[in-house]
Amino acid sequence: MDLHRLFDPGSIAVVGASATEGKLGYEAMRSVADFDGPVYPVNPNGEGDVFGEPFVSAIGDVEGDVDLALLCVPAPIVPQVVEECGAAGVGAAIVYAGGFAEAGEDGERLQDGLVSAATEHDVALLGPNTSGYFMPHRGLYTSFVSNPEVVGPGNLAVVAQSGGIAHSLAFQGVNEGWGFSGVVGLGNRAVVGFEPVIEYFDADPNTDAIVLHVEGTENARSLMETCRAVETPVLAYPVGEQDVDSFAASHTGALTGEYELYRAGFEQYGVPVLRGTTDLLDAGHVLANAPVPEGPNVGVVTAQAGPGIVIADKLQAHGVRLPALSADTQDAVSAYLAGTTYAENPVDTGRPMPGFSDLVVTVAGDPNVDAVLVYMVYEEAVGFPPTGIAAIPEETGKPVVFVTDGPDQFVADDLEELEASGVPSFQSPERGADAMGALVRYGALNAGDPAAWNDEEGDGNEEVGNGGGDSA
Repeated sequence: MDLHRLFDPGSIAVVGASATEGKLGYEAMRSVADFDGPVYPVNPNGEGDVFGEPFVSAIGDVEGDVDLALLCVPAPIVPQVVEECGAAGVGAAIVYAGGFAEAGEDGERLQDGLVSAATEHDVALLGPNTSGYFMPHRGLYTSFVSNPEVVGPGNLAVVAQSGGIAHSLAFQGVNEGWGFSGVVGLGNRAVVGFEPVIEYFDADPNTDAIVLHVEGTENARSLMETCRAVETPVLAYPVGEQDVDSFAASHTGALTGEYELYRAGFEQYGVPVLRGTTDLLDAGHVLANAPVPEGPNVGVVTAQAGPGIVIADKLQAHGVRLPALSADTQDAVSAYLAGTTYAENPVDTGRPMPGFSDLVVTVAGDPNVDAVLVYMVYEEAVGFPPTGIAAIPEETGKPVVFVTDGPDQFVADDLEELEASGVPSFQSPERGADAMGALVRYGALNAGDPAAWNDEEGDGNEEVGNGGGDSA
């Protein structure tokens, strides 16, 4: 399925456009008002213009080709409107309305009608029951929420079954200063589902990692095989660890199924499973910006023992190994520390110190170390030592995760410098350790010998079936 007219349109029509602020047709027009291409508001009752664009009475009356139609119309007439769009040569459509498969038998029949119309005319249809998408690199926002333009460009793609979760992840990223290559809410997946969207982002040069939010799917094996087949790393957050089937079915028409089968199945196909939106976003950020380690051995350098203990504990709970440093490295570390603190792994300096960056570089160069996690609380008199640390990923091919605690007003610029150099940064020991754990887990699952890197989550060897609902 070709999704370019859906995600990279040259022209857009808003069917059901409105000049009344607060209506869906108005909000959809506002979201694409700055789109760099023709925008056609379509409404037989429209008079004058909206956002400077004159109303058109019907989609078939638009002069020129329309790639994408935003359908801001009630559910009962959506199949008819999709039929009209298809007859007019529209290549893609977004259906915001709910009341389809998630609403019982009548809704299922309605959804069957729009699928038939879309299939007959080869319309790539997103939804129904979706809140649209963000494509920040193109300046294209088809969501009806307020201020979507604050979501800036980056290299992580979000593909969420729930539009609400898609927006939650996007705005969490905004608050962290992170951008996205795309954020898509699939809704009911009547025509466009997980697989073609994952393949689209896999081919997107702006995307370096993909994260999934999954409520349920009719063919779990197809989804997981797609994740394994693409070159871009994929992470997943399948909900349903507890019984929420009836609520999920009323939301996007999906049954969450058996969580353990989804978890085992994803990991069997090389996709680490996360258990929350923040964990998913953090792991995606690290995977998009840091090299994948060649083994599970992490060197920890901390300027404070307490946070270092938390980090060491969390890392080992993820199956990460804290290897002994080589004799040469220990000698070099001891020379830096002059025997005052802990010179093994984790290395504890007691507080930030001159030469701290050189110490991290020394640990990163140890042949027993595959990745490095650094913690230091912010001290204004010392500042951050980003120069040497920032060069480690490029010079050694090893990932570095940097963790600090300090007020944003003081640490933001230095963290931005580290981020720009390929060193993901966090302001919580637990988040940094969990993100590193996910990175190591991804390496393990895709190394050909995942059992060698096994953690307490299981070995991922359980077989996954084809069904949806009760058999993932």
